[in-house]
Amino acid sequence: MPRNKKPLLRLIAPLLGAALVLTGCSGGSGGTDNTGPEAEAATLRVNFSGFPENWTPGQEMEGGLLRVPYETLLAPGENGHAEPFLASDYELEPESLTLTLQEGVTFHDGEPFNAEAVKVNVETVQAGATVWSGSFATIESIDVVDDYTVKFNLSEPSPSLPTVLTTRALPIASPKAIADGTIAQTPVGTSPWAYDDSLSIVGTKLYFGAFAEYWGEKPGFANVEIFGINESEAAAAALTNGEIDLSDVEDSVLPNFEGTDIQTFDYPAIRNNLIFFDRGEGGLFESQELRQAICTAINVDEAANVIGKITPVSQHFAEGELGHNPDIAGYPFDLDNAQALYAEAGSPSVSFEIAAAPYNEQQISIYMDQASQIGDFSATVSSMPPPQFASVWASGQYPAGLAANDEMTPYDWYQSWFAADAAGNPSGTESEALKTAADEAIAAGDSEEATELWGTVTQIISDEALTCAHAQSAETIAYNSTTVSGIDAPAEPWEAQSVNYRDLVPAS
Repeated sequence: MPRNKKPLLRLIAPLLGAALVLTGCSGGSGGTDNTGPEAEAATLRVNFSGFPENWTPGQEMEGGLLRVPYETLLAPGENGHAEPFLASDYELEPESLTLTLQEGVTFHDGEPFNAEAVKVNVETVQAGATVWSGSFATIESIDVVDDYTVKFNLSEPSPSLPTVLTTRALPIASPKAIADGTIAQTPVGTSPWAYDDSLSIVGTKLYFGAFAEYWGEKPGFANVEIFGINESEAAAAALTNGEIDLSDVEDSVLPNFEGTDIQTFDYPAIRNNLIFFDRGEGGLFESQELRQAICTAINVDEAANVIGKITPVSQHFAEGELGHNPDIAGYPFDLDNAQALYAEAGSPSVSFEIAAAPYNEQQISIYMDQASQIGDFSATVSSMPPPQFASVWASGQYPAGLAANDEMTPYDWYQSWFAADAAGNPSGTESEALKTAADEAIAAGDSEEATELWGTVTQIISDEALTCAHAQSAETIAYNSTTVSGIDAPAEPWEAQSVNYRDLVPAS
């Protein structure tokens, strides 16, 4: 049954926090009145070092950018379960997921939000050649039951699907804009902030103005300007000069804020790992021994000492998360063993190009320098702007890559990167052992047995060295305490470039 809108908004506002930066519905905090004239005119000026190359649902976009124009069907709850958002209720069964949608929601272009719009968005992501398409592989068909009820028919039990619907995997965009292709360059969602081309400057600033027909409560800031300053010193100067209110920053510029009104905080936002894409027959990394050699030659602890804010870990999932396996040791650094594994692989000549962005170039360069110690190994690290990097690093254009992997469930992680038909597995290669283990885990649904079975899946992925060099790192957010308050970390786990935008209010 649909729930009353205002109680729903009060329920999810504190849960959306951070990354729902520009998503559905929460007001100010601390007793501040965010409905008066000041709030009507207030503009939040944010810098996140670059803009998406493509706003189409399913494309790679950081949470802090995506959630400005877009909202999601569900939101993360404090207890780890998905909570209502654009969908007011949901029912998950072994063969289906049925969503009851909020009524009275309108897209920025005037199109109605309804079951047909949801169907269009899911099918758009499914058809896209991105890692997110694997997240919806079990949706066999979609029934538009009525205007505000949509049913996903599943090919197999998918207990993690509601969680996926809280993430960046499915931002809900206007079906009209999707159909005519304009969505790629002009985002059209349902959030409180609508993109305004007339007030935007190509390559410099994106302007999102207050959406008068927004279905929820007004946020603390009526408008949001997003800047694309990708040089750390320049971003720090813009903050101290009062040109922007908030930005992600590097540790190197923190001394610039001493004695100023700029405050900072860190939150765990990124977990990344090296992935070998070209591992099919005849591929550069077809040999498991070669992959293991590279993994064993990489010293994540040493990289952490150089870079800072990197925490080496043995695997993708943290302790307490489904998929974490305490028996996984990963690949502790051992150069002698790495060189022996390289010899077992036939001492091949390895030369390739790997993509990087300014924020991970140092990490990737260190890893590749370390790996070069195994023998005839050479990797050229090619740095590019963040939007370009996001669109190509995992496209198959490069035989290996490293970037943020924020999948929160082992099913989502497996379907995104390691299944034979995963978009993040351009080689299409999957061992029989991995497929069998994954099939058994999927069939177990949400039973107690599933926990151990998914642990087996992650163990096989580690043993086969399909990925390694796991690390977690923090995002540093700096903000002007005289212009904005209510800053806190995002509610969405593992989303970089984000804060609790919906709770932000003008400091005055």
